[in-house]
Amino acid sequence: MAERRTHTVIGGGGVRLHVEETGNRRGPAVLLIHGYSQCRLAWRRQMDSDLAADLRLVALDNRGHGLSEKPRHAYADSRLWADDVRAVIDTLELDHPILCCAYGVVICDYVRHHGESAVAGYNMVSGLTRLNVPEAVGTLSEDFHRLVPGLHSTDVEAAVGALVSLIRLSTAVEPPAEELTRTLGYNVLVPPHVREALSHRRLWNDDVLRGMRRPALVTHGERDAIALVDATGRVHAALLPNARLSLYPDAGHAPYLEDPERFNRELRELALSAVREAAPVPAGAG
Repeated sequence: MAERRTHTVIGGGGVRLHVEETGNRRGPAVLLIHGYSQCRLAWRRQMDSDLAADLRLVALDNRGHGLSEKPRHAYADSRLWADDVRAVIDTLELDHPILCCAYGVVICDYVRHHGESAVAGYNMVSGLTRLNVPEAVGTLSEDFHRLVPGLHSTDVEAAVGALVSLIRLSTAVEPPAEELTRTLGYNVLVPPHVREALSHRRLWNDDVLRGMRRPALVTHGERDAIALVDATGRVHAALLPNARLSLYPDAGHAPYLEDPERFNRELRELALSAVREAAPVPAGAG
């Protein structure tokens, strides 16, 4: 297993972010950004894989998650999320990384505020870019909406029950007990106020997606029971000018866990090709 290095990065508004990296420091960089109520450990089948032979793999604990700081009020402002990503890129001196993101809006936050000139491309994984706007109707499943009260609850029994249901909803096949327990462990590290704040963000990023010029791989499980593919993955692929849609017929919301062999192969291909071709973006595109 490749050496693992840890960093503390000062992100937007002074929030301390926990970051881990592994792999080939001379290879193309990939910044792995986890999804809702997760942490960097969601990417264990990438960080502990043979991707490390070719790529510099960097996994961030988002603000409010994992070992990063968890302020009470620091989640609504897209600039803060954008500055978190920028801080990791600058502090670790990542050379035109691929942003591989399961919280898809963070890519849009970053591009909206910092443009595309410092990145090589994107892998959007089962993500959302619309929330709490009319266009977001039908984006999230009814099964997910039913879990929301428990996910926001400060009652331990209610919160843990909702998180267990969320984990089971995330994959097309019931996860093994050991996997469920591990995932539950890092989900309960996220305070309910953070999950509630994420649910209250107002998101609309169609304008950003239409303007993005770097190569994008849109990865989505066709059996996703959380972020419905027709309202998310297919929409993102249609809006992005330089996108390829990769659908996983037997995967749910977490194709990076459910089919890591294919996911890693496609991520490697994207990173090697996009970083080779990275060049200044057209005028006006960031």
